[in-house]
Amino acid sequence: MTHSQQPLLSMRLSVRYSGKNCVLRDVALETQPGEIVGLVGQSGSGKSTLALAILGLLEMKNATADGEINFRGNNLLSLKEREMRKIRGSQLGLVLQSPLTSLNPALKIRTQLKEAWRAHASGTAADSDAAIRAAMASVSLPHDDEFLKRHPGQLSVGQAQRVLIAMAIIHRPALLIADEATSALDVITQSEILDLFAGLNRQTGMGILYISHDLPSLAGICHRIAILHDGEIVECAPTEHIFANPQHPYTQRLIAALPQHALRPTKAVAVTAGSSRL
Repeated sequence: MTHSQQPLLSMRLSVRYSGKNCVLRDVALETQPGEIVGLVGQSGSGKSTLALAILGLLEMKNATADGEINFRGNNLLSLKEREMRKIRGSQLGLVLQSPLTSLNPALKIRTQLKEAWRAHASGTAADSDAAIRAAMASVSLPHDDEFLKRHPGQLSVGQAQRVLIAMAIIHRPALLIADEATSALDVITQSEILDLFAGLNRQTGMGILYISHDLPSLAGICHRIAILHDGEIVECAPTEHIFANPQHPYTQRLIAALPQHALRPTKAVAVTAGSSRL
């Protein structure tokens, strides 16, 4: 993997909620174009706060950020909300953990995908339809009229999660943020969704920041893994190094607590960072 090119995302960030101590303290993290980076930490460590900061949504939580988040040449922290709206959903995609609550139960799948497309594109009904069907095909879902007329309540949890992913990638963002995207799924469906993320990365060169509390689930798809503990990134290294030779005491405790079969991660199936560009 080469890091000679400009990072896709580069940050040094501190975040504080109103009336509280810093939730994130001088967090430094980079992702390269086409790279899958895992961000692992226990509940309350600041993982979702970091995602909200990248997406420019901290004000919703009454939080303030100091530092820089550089994405494709822009410091996202310096952009106004109207400027962030142009980036959020088009260049930056987001997949959340609870698909059946993230989707609108009253709207058909086609309608929700069409709204996601129209937020950052203009064109004919045929253009919209083509984009919707291509996104559905990318996540291995049917894209016939009968399926697109369904409501979220008519889908399995795994299908609903794939619809969420289709909405997030309909504009082929440079970076997809997956925030605990498989935590609500059973083990088999979780494995299928992880394979889907790896396939999207391999086929499109889309960078992915995969946020999770579950270290073993990231072993097979991430190029690098960053360990977040008490608001600080205490270690960041290639996946194989994290499992074979953890350096920080907290990472060592995480690895020691894993079942033996989880200590031999499969080689990441994603593309080499930078080998495919959008």
